[in-house]
Amino acid sequence: MATLSGTVFLFNPSTLEYDLGQHHPFKSIRPKAVKHLLECYGVTLQVQDFTAATLEDILTVHSRGYVQRVIKASGGEPVSDALEYGIGTSDTPIFPKMHEATSSVVGGTLQAARLIASGQASRVLSLAGGLHHAQLSSGGGFCVYNDLSVAIRALTAQGLRVAYLDVDAHHGDGVQWLHYQENNVLTISLHETGRYLFPGTGSPFELGRGEGLGYSLNVPLEPYTQDHSYLEALERILEPALKWFCPDVLVVQGGADSHEFDPLADLGLTVQGYANVYRYIVQLAEQYTNGKILATGGGGYATLHAVPRVWAQLYAALEGIQLPDTIPAAWLEFWQPKSQEILPTTMTDTPQEIPRLEQIERENAKTVTQLLEAWGKR
Repeated sequence: MATLSGTVFLFNPSTLEYDLGQHHPFKSIRPKAVKHLLECYGVTLQVQDFTAATLEDILTVHSRGYVQRVIKASGGEPVSDALEYGIGTSDTPIFPKMHEATSSVVGGTLQAARLIASGQASRVLSLAGGLHHAQLSSGGGFCVYNDLSVAIRALTAQGLRVAYLDVDAHHGDGVQWLHYQENNVLTISLHETGRYLFPGTGSPFELGRGEGLGYSLNVPLEPYTQDHSYLEALERILEPALKWFCPDVLVVQGGADSHEFDPLADLGLTVQGYANVYRYIVQLAEQYTNGKILATGGGGYATLHAVPRVWAQLYAALEGIQLPDTIPAAWLEFWQPKSQEILPTTMTDTPQEIPRLEQIERENAKTVTQLLEAWGKR
């Protein structure tokens, strides 16, 4: 079996059909914009197609009753208890062919897992994925099926130990709860504190249950957390956790909504801050998983202003390359007419001035210490 060198970039236009509506903040065009940006930089991508996940694949994570309701709603049939299952809401509306579109998203992340499990690839990027809020029997938070957990289950079925890291601004609740009692999956989430932001979970005391006690770690960060404090929190948690857990694979939900200009969250990362975070993650993957890393997209609602730059840095970190600071003119010429705001011309951002910065950093350091103490007593 041939081994693919470099980073595999999974892309299929069918994921563009994951369409929550014209005025919904979640835009499935984002992976296409990232792909185009990298191509405009002159990067030669190792693009690979994939097929949709099967019903059997999805049922490894979701209940049959929930999936049946999604299928029914996808075909335009009324589902009287849809709201009880988290679909048909303003954040996760029902749309035509919802089951098929989401199955395609799941298929990409599942293909990434299979490439890694089979030894065909070590680094795979599936930017359409990252739907981390979907639960056993419900959708929510813009997520219908949990592609990440389907991929994790495929990896653990092969006897692999999986460390899951979520850097989305929102707590990775779906993945956490789906694996909360498992000791072959370690979930780590850095997110804006649930005191202010959906889904309201992710405290340092959510450490797992039963055999999974100690296998769930959460770092709820203060609003307006900037690059230095974010990276410091990550460094204090991630390496000790990986050293303890000894994973075979690192799965990363690389949400871009921790960026300072994201309209749905209040964290303050710059693009260069994200680049440092991603590079650190890849560095630790080289050390603790022999470089095996599966990365997805996730949140990110500054659709063209921030997300393409942030996820281009995710690819650059995986590939071990440095992208020029100037955004290619060809990319700007194509995408600027599609944006309601003037797009940045450089990768580098100017951090916002935050009056309470020192207090925020102290609170974050205190939270990390609190987590480490609670984890040590598990």
